[in-house]
Amino acid sequence: MVEISQRTDTVPTLFWNRVQQWGERTAMREKDFGIWKPISWKQYGENAKYVCLGLISLGLERGDRVAIVSENNPQWLYSDMGTLAAGGVTVGIYTTDSPNQVEYIVQHSGSKFFIAENEEQLDKILEARKNLPLLKKILVIDMEGLRHFKDPMVNTFDELLDLGRALDREQPLLFEKRLREPQPDDLAILIYTSGTTGPPKGAMISHRNILSVMEMQQAVNPGQEMDEVLSFLPLCHIAQRIASVYNPLVGGFKINFVENLDSIPLNIREVSPTIFFAVPRIWEKFYSSLVLRMQDSTSLEKLAFKWALKIGRQVSDYRLKNRTIPFSQKTLFRLADWFVLKNLKKSIGLNKARYILSGAAPISPDLLKFYHSLGLDMRETYGQTECTGPTSVHFEGDTKFGTVGKPLPGSEIRIAEDGEILVRGPHVFLGYFNDPGKTQETVVDGWLYTGDVGRFDGDGHLIITDRKKDIIITSGGKNITPSEIENQLKFSPYINDATVIGDGRKYLTALIMIDEENVMKYAQDHRIPFTTYASLTKAPEIIKLIQQEVDAVNKNFAQVETIKRFRLLDIQLTPDDDEVTPTMKLKRKFVSEKFKDLIESMYRE
Repeated sequence: MVEISQRTDTVPTLFWNRVQQWGERTAMREKDFGIWKPISWKQYGENAKYVCLGLISLGLERGDRVAIVSENNPQWLYSDMGTLAAGGVTVGIYTTDSPNQVEYIVQHSGSKFFIAENEEQLDKILEARKNLPLLKKILVIDMEGLRHFKDPMVNTFDELLDLGRALDREQPLLFEKRLREPQPDDLAILIYTSGTTGPPKGAMISHRNILSVMEMQQAVNPGQEMDEVLSFLPLCHIAQRIASVYNPLVGGFKINFVENLDSIPLNIREVSPTIFFAVPRIWEKFYSSLVLRMQDSTSLEKLAFKWALKIGRQVSDYRLKNRTIPFSQKTLFRLADWFVLKNLKKSIGLNKARYILSGAAPISPDLLKFYHSLGLDMRETYGQTECTGPTSVHFEGDTKFGTVGKPLPGSEIRIAEDGEILVRGPHVFLGYFNDPGKTQETVVDGWLYTGDVGRFDGDGHLIITDRKKDIIITSGGKNITPSEIENQLKFSPYINDATVIGDGRKYLTALIMIDEENVMKYAQDHRIPFTTYASLTKAPEIIKLIQQEVDAVNKNFAQVETIKRFRLLDIQLTPDDDEVTPTMKLKRKFVSEKFKDLIESMYRE
């Protein structure tokens, strides 16, 4: 990495330094009319500069908040960097949020500017603006369907850029003056939590927080100029923001934006990312697709897959134990990779991956082991919004499944007497916006109380037991961590998600959401009649299929930890529903409330 002489202690100063340094190098790519279109660092810098000056023209002052509601695209990044350069604060909002949720976040954050991707997002803010007296201007990126729309509060994104260009001609030194005004400990971004236990809370993240995390990650899992990443998780989530907006400022790798959520599998294969971060639900889907693909293969192909995976597991064991792989085993693995594993990796677009990461939710160690057996350098990371994303990770050459790795350099982790994980370091957030009481509860003497329970093993790897509030205590007084059971259930290709119930009860039960695509295929292959998703979940043959999967999982647990009864949800839950987070985790409290009668039916004599 080239040494930098200019000031680079805030996100905008580091960004502008990179723009000057990397110029015509490709910073990002988006697909336009079927072709991946490159955008250079110079173009990235110019657009961010004009967003900055455009917002200043509209009256943005240092510390003002700018809300952004958009799918992942270059304009999101221009808006983020432009806002920070102007001394403003970026507030990301999920595109799946309802008008009421959008109103709450804009009102709570006191946002004066609102950047909407399209007509759908514009409608949400127009519905809410009567209750938002601080809102000054709405800016729309995509004007499709709005050609004849006129509103004095609304401007197009292109008009914002034009305002920036005009101000740049009038005051050519203003941009660099403004971008140097923010200080390292100033608030940079507000990340609103998913609100599983009440209204969303605005986590305040400073420039120092962001740069600290970037430095920590680069020290153990460095990105390189030749690397490619795929941006598809919501950018208002801290994990994707760090991975595909801020980390490239250090590693210089290319960001590729997916066309839409449905095109993710295709886009991964097209891009073949060298670093790939995803949440467990994505890894579970990839695994299911590979397993079911093998089920439809010929007998010879099944035998080859079984043989290759056996060789892969053996080599994986050597790698995980840092033992020298025997020459004969290396040779067998090369053959297995050439004839079988390479094609499997290519089918999911990970044939060029240097390393892959899972995070944002618990995942089954068996699933991680599966990818490692394919010859992929699979690692897990742990963290949360309040510590600006990651706080521990599997280092290169030091992976241990069943753990979430070791603390990042500069991140201190200790275990409280009750087992709660505490974190301290320069990446711990500033607190919750407009909520000093909650901040004082969460950060005590510099230590972040994470709400997670865990321990260290003998090698210094952190093991997460569960969320403190999710631990189940049965009526018999037995403490049970549901996430371990749920992860085993989700390892089945026929189960999309599961919530284990049992707090204060005599035995454990589960609400299970089937994998529609895989279960539907099973029904078609076995001539099981159904008409709708709901009818599919009620088919006796499908209930029997899931019972077999539950029985297989039960064999891995003690009697008191086994699932005695289950029910299949007859509706599909998506991030559009209150019961699912944008990173596709079921919210236990919301699920328990919505399906209360279904749960009670499992405890009737």
